[in-house]
Amino acid sequence: MQMPIFEKYIDELLEKSTLDVPAWNIEKAKAGQKAGWNYIDGCMILALLEIYRATGEKKYYEFADAFIDHRVMEDGTIAGYRVEEYNIDNVNAGKTLFALYEIGGREKYRKAIDLIYSQLQGQPRTAEGNFWHKKIYPNQVWLDGMYMGQPFYMEYETKFNKRENYADIFRQFASVVKNMRDQETGLYYHGYDASREIFWCDRETGLSENFWLRALGWYSMALLDTLYKCEPGQEYRAAYDNLIKVFIDLVDSMLKFQHESGLWYQLPALGGREPNYLETSGSSIMAYCLLKGARLGILPESYREYGLKAFHGVCNTYLKEKDGHLSLGGICLVAGLGPADNLRRDGSFEYYMSEPIVEDDAKGVGPLLLAYSELRRLGEQNCGSSCIRAVSQDIQMLQQDFGSHKNQQDPPGQFRF
Repeated sequence: MQMPIFEKYIDELLEKSTLDVPAWNIEKAKAGQKAGWNYIDGCMILALLEIYRATGEKKYYEFADAFIDHRVMEDGTIAGYRVEEYNIDNVNAGKTLFALYEIGGREKYRKAIDLIYSQLQGQPRTAEGNFWHKKIYPNQVWLDGMYMGQPFYMEYETKFNKRENYADIFRQFASVVKNMRDQETGLYYHGYDASREIFWCDRETGLSENFWLRALGWYSMALLDTLYKCEPGQEYRAAYDNLIKVFIDLVDSMLKFQHESGLWYQLPALGGREPNYLETSGSSIMAYCLLKGARLGILPESYREYGLKAFHGVCNTYLKEKDGHLSLGGICLVAGLGPADNLRRDGSFEYYMSEPIVEDDAKGVGPLLLAYSELRRLGEQNCGSSCIRAVSQDIQMLQQDFGSHKNQQDPPGQFRF
């Protein structure tokens, strides 16, 4: 399903970008800084690579390769990246290296993959065993970080480490389900402090106050992309099947809050409260998850319609012509929790409403491109690999067992890992 107007928008963004100053990194632009190695650019470059894989149009691969090549040295070191920061966000851009190494075979990308993996080997952990979100956020797990780190971790284990740490990955997801899922709504809180010490957390549960849309989206992608990179065999079949159930449960819970426009609110559970607003980035992420989940067979095919509704809702609501150029609006620039010396970021309703709403930032554009790559795959005869076919067969067997989460033996929200 090709949309020339959307491809025009992508091309305009690339034309306005340089390797040091990409048009989509609004945070760096506002700070007057060059882009280094960060999750924001990682989102966009990963999306360009997916567009390339879906369309075969080399301009997307060529820009992505040039962008990452500019940062990765021949010995595998990365400009602007330091392992000892232990920032899980910085792992996200490493996902691009797998694709670039697979396509071009450049050894420096393989070395850079190993460098980023070494961060995970030393990443500090909570008492339950989850990676800290960042060294500056001790004992904290954010939903965002599950997306930034876990799909990279799974892909490395699958391709280069003989699945040695699969159990660790599944345990980290199990901990999030146990500690961060709300039993009433099925949604997940943005953050969790295992020490119960940070100012923004509930002293009994360790949880932040609200469900934030983009964090829920990141977590949805974490589940889906980790499943996609996994080759469970018999040894990890039970944990893999449970992770599928977790993903379906989250999607079903999110669909209860989808607005008639196709979008979701910045704080999904508080849609009727002013000045809450329909937000682009998280809605685009959900569009991608619904479309890809249906393509892989993880979700029933009927869920594709919810994904299409979300994608077209974002485009109809926020993709506008401005001064002869297209622009994507409605994007929350950033939202986080703390650190200890930043009391403004307290996880309250008022805080999430206070963050800037911007145009053309990669945190919105990248996920919408990912969703568009799924649209481009619709109707393609050879859109799936043997891995995808295997996943589809797995899901068909699973759906016979628990009927898209409606006939499962466990009570709602209970998952066995």
